[in-house]
Amino acid sequence: MEIKETVQKVLQELVLPDLGRIREENGKILAVLDLTNKRLDDVNAHLADQSRRIDETNKRIDDVRSELTQRIDETNKKIDETNKKIDDVRSELTQRIDETNKKIDDVRSELIRRSDETNKRIDDVRSELTQRIDETNKKIDETNKKIDDVQMDLINRLDGNNARIDRFFETSRATEHELRRIDDRVASLEHEVEDIRQQMAA
Repeated sequence: MEIKETVQKVLQELVLPDLGRIREENGKILAVLDLTNKRLDDVNAHLADQSRRIDETNKRIDDVRSELTQRIDETNKKIDETNKKIDDVRSELTQRIDETNKKIDDVRSELIRRSDETNKRIDDVRSELTQRIDETNKKIDETNKKIDDVQMDLINRLDGNNARIDRFFETSRATEHELRRIDDRVASLEHEVEDIRQQMAA
């Protein structure tokens, strides 16, 4: 009897507290299960609503597919008609392009012929102008020599006049009237020199 009581006492001390905790945890699990079941019901209702909406969407898709199929058929028909028109236009344009290319070839040949003639005329003009330029350069050289000769002659004449003026001042006392006359003569000579230079430059 003492062993039985001892075993019973040990069981009460070890097992009963665990059983209490197990019952408490089972209660919590049951509460969680109830909450989970409620959420699953809500999810099922939501899924049912989504399924209904999907069915409606699928119906609308089928309707749109039918409408688009009809429109695509009509569009394909128009495309075929357009392609035929394009082929007709291509044929016409190809013929016109061939005719235009022939005209271009004819114009090119004519332009090449005219270009050759123009080049020959340019060469002839170049030769003539070169000859004239050479002659003009020769005349310019001759004119420059004449200008140099005239300039040297005028310089010599001015030097002579200056020498005469110097001698005049050395030998006699010039009056105011004579000095003005000499200045006028010098100015006249300088003006003549300038006129000759302008004439030569022209």
